[in-house]
Amino acid sequence: MAGTLELETLDMTAKQVSYTFESTLETINHAEEHASRIAAAAGFSEDDTMSIAMAVREAAVNAVLHGNAYDPGKKVTLAFEQGDKDLTIVVRDQGKGVDVDSIPDPLAPENLMKQSGRGIFLMRSLMDEVQIKASNTGTEVKLIKHFHGDAGDSQEASQ
Repeated sequence: MAGTLELETLDMTAKQVSYTFESTLETINHAEEHASRIAAAAGFSEDDTMSIAMAVREAAVNAVLHGNAYDPGKKVTLAFEQGDKDLTIVVRDQGKGVDVDSIPDPLAPENLMKQSGRGIFLMRSLMDEVQIKASNTGTEVKLIKHFHGDAGDSQEASQ
């Protein structure tokens, strides 16, 4: 596998794991697989697990393709943190950063037929929170999914 695994357990209520990947197409698949496995293990429903995995895939595509431009010298970092009420995923690239305000609206009539430009829109529709921080050393996308329904109820009940 193209990633390095670093696992750290902080305490009984928070868990963190991070991976560092090359800027390749395989990274996108690995990111999605890890997200799916971690979300399922955290207790998310099948639908939420699929949403999380798809959002992480979109963030990984942006990191590899747009952020790092497949540069073999640049890495993609994928970090997961499971808290009591949510799962936070951070995807970082080492690109030149992105101006989020300059990204065209994918729902505007002139953009409906374009092949790209829907990733951030999709992430925002799949996750509860999406935060994007850009700098000249890369872009960080933070995806947050709250526990809903049975998973959240059972987690709260166990405390």
